[in-house]
Amino acid sequence: MNSRIRRVIALAAAVCAAAALGAPAQEQKAEEQPATRRLAAYLQAFNSGRPGEMKAFIETNFAAVALNQIPVATRMARFEQAKAALGSLRVEKIAVERPAQTFALAKAGNGEDILLRVSVEKDPPFKLLAIILERVDDPNDLIIADPKADEAELVASIKAYLEAEAGADEFSGVVLVAKDSRVLFHEAYGYADREAKAPNRKDTKFNLGSINKGFTRVAIHQLERQGKLGLDDPIKKFLPDYPNAAAAEKVTIRHLLDMTSGIGDFFGARYDATPKETIRALRDYLPLFADLPLEFEPGARNRYSNGGFVVLGLIIEKASGEDYYAFVRENIFRPCGMSDTDSYPRDADVPNLARGYARAAGTAGGRVLNLATLPGRGSSAGGGYSTAEDMLRYIMALKDKKVLLPDIASGLAIAGGAPGINARVDWDQRTGYTVIVLSNYDPPAAGQVARRIISWLPQ
Repeated sequence: MNSRIRRVIALAAAVCAAAALGAPAQEQKAEEQPATRRLAAYLQAFNSGRPGEMKAFIETNFAAVALNQIPVATRMARFEQAKAALGSLRVEKIAVERPAQTFALAKAGNGEDILLRVSVEKDPPFKLLAIILERVDDPNDLIIADPKADEAELVASIKAYLEAEAGADEFSGVVLVAKDSRVLFHEAYGYADREAKAPNRKDTKFNLGSINKGFTRVAIHQLERQGKLGLDDPIKKFLPDYPNAAAAEKVTIRHLLDMTSGIGDFFGARYDATPKETIRALRDYLPLFADLPLEFEPGARNRYSNGGFVVLGLIIEKASGEDYYAFVRENIFRPCGMSDTDSYPRDADVPNLARGYARAAGTAGGRVLNLATLPGRGSSAGGGYSTAEDMLRYIMALKDKKVLLPDIASGLAIAGGAPGINARVDWDQRTGYTVIVLSNYDPPAAGQVARRIISWLPQ
């Protein structure tokens, strides 16, 4: 939800020279696993920065089934976005190596720690199925377990793990694991309200943080298909009074979606100084960032932008003629059957809503209510609420094309977090598995649980 949010980049094409894996190419072990070899070759192309080399790699190294799901042009666009955001990738440790899968920890050129998950075919010629890049908070805490033999063992392991995490007060929230629409595991842990001793339930509503950006993306593409906007339209077409006239001229909807706009964050000194209860509509966010100069020329770089997604929400309002919250409710949540999903005002009396608890500074594990950090209402950039079941309904609606989001042929990996808020949703179209973790604790409460469960999924 803010600039410290754990964000997940899901790329179906991805990632370093053999030297970056810790040894020159001629020294690589003959017995090195196929997934690790593909990783080394990809990262050589990635770090070269040459589009021609990356295109040749994609065409040569990805399996036909993967290229049918996500074509070369889309993979090239993802490469350019990842290259702009990360700069370079240097593998520091092979965490897990299996015949068809490798997990590697890398350091990006921008200083971030990245987990690379590489999957290849199980039979020769062992071509790539996917590489997923995930930003991690603390690589020292990373544990990648072996996959379970079957779903019965998976469920038993999840249950024992979560009982231990909740018992140690390391996790509070709801976890749902499904294979397609069939729910394998769905349980709640901890308290929705610690003061009232009200437990979390399976249908408790949790703050999603930045996961709401996905709904904003869907809404933009709906309006595009209706001919009410174009991705190359500038801000000024819809918001002629936008406070930064230069930005309104140069920044397009595509820049906003790709986070290449140069528009910054609304979190910072202005947000801290603003009475939070006064931030209740999308336009209330504009004074927090919109008049500031662009941080870079649109399209020149990639940088996470909550402000940009507020602007997208305002464009949705102008193009549709509807309030943003009403538009996504009627055009996304209702068609998906998501009756427990919405952006609730902070002071609304919403039953079964989880209160967020953040680690208290200077205490040994103490937690405090996060209410003082929350705006009066969430925005098109994040801060809405949902349940685990509703998020599964959303994934199934995407799968069945009841709602459309481009570029999800291989699945979806989305996350959000802030003090007292952490949510993670992972959906792999190839395997059919969906892992949903919603927590009212700080990151990485949900991300850590999701990563453990993902590593346990039967191969």
